[in-house]
Amino acid sequence: MITSHTEPLSHLHNVPAPAKLNLFLHVNGRRADGYHLLQSVFMLIDWADTLHFDLRTDDRIVRHDETPGALPERDLCVRAAQALKESTGCPYGVDIRLNKRLPAEAGLGGGSSDAASCLLALNRLWGLDLQRRQLAEIGLSLGADVPFFIGGRNAWVEGVGEKLTPIGLPKAEFVVLKPPTGASTQAIFGSPLLKRDTKTATIQGFAADNAAETTGSLLACDIQSILDKAHNDLQPVASALCPDVQHGIDWLARQGLSGRMTGSGTAVFARLPQGQQVRSAPSAWVMKICSNLDVHPLFGWCRD
Repeated sequence: MITSHTEPLSHLHNVPAPAKLNLFLHVNGRRADGYHLLQSVFMLIDWADTLHFDLRTDDRIVRHDETPGALPERDLCVRAAQALKESTGCPYGVDIRLNKRLPAEAGLGGGSSDAASCLLALNRLWGLDLQRRQLAEIGLSLGADVPFFIGGRNAWVEGVGEKLTPIGLPKAEFVVLKPPTGASTQAIFGSPLLKRDTKTATIQGFAADNAAETTGSLLACDIQSILDKAHNDLQPVASALCPDVQHGIDWLARQGLSGRMTGSGTAVFARLPQGQQVRSAPSAWVMKICSNLDVHPLFGWCRD
């Protein structure tokens, strides 16, 4: 077991847990264990939940909700904290307050992002000083998307979501639209209608016009090329299960925007040309104008 390397902190407040968009999502096959082989680009955006952490000198992990809506008692934040304690033998506890802004069943990675920010924050609060790869290993046990948020960079994603290649993306704005209805990820992936044989793509196929262009040491990819050349294989199935997915895409089309579903949720999004305005969202829908992020706000909170 790993013990604390530094003195613990008393609190960490206003800790962000940003959402992600899947610029595309291809299903390339299915493993013998039932897991699907995927390709995607995960992009961080500036729409986020906020968490607050206060050290407990006993070993209890207690979550307090700051927003309406009943979260399960053992949500991903609590499970992340418990997994970190079990992995390190940490003697401390924590009070976790969660201000939930990201809608559920949206495909925005909200729960996974909360878990990742919890691991990053508690690594700091409890003085554990774990490396990024160690936190990512713990995160993978909680969900396939958690290591992405711990990695902290926009990424080309393969495998079942665990193979990450950091990439650079230009600054852009997006409109994200979430209907009040949701769809089951299990039902989408389990549908016999799901296309599971999309041809494998290469990251070089989405490189910026200047193939030698990089962002630091990262290959720079072109957002519009990704949107033009790729798609979300889950979208037809999700639209059949939840017609609001197509309704959202149709609404974006009426604004002159080309939309698609993100991830395996029911939120849809479109790139927003500079200076373009959009009308208010349909009643009971959630709409947010977002910018992408170069790195996760907590990127510097652990060692590589």
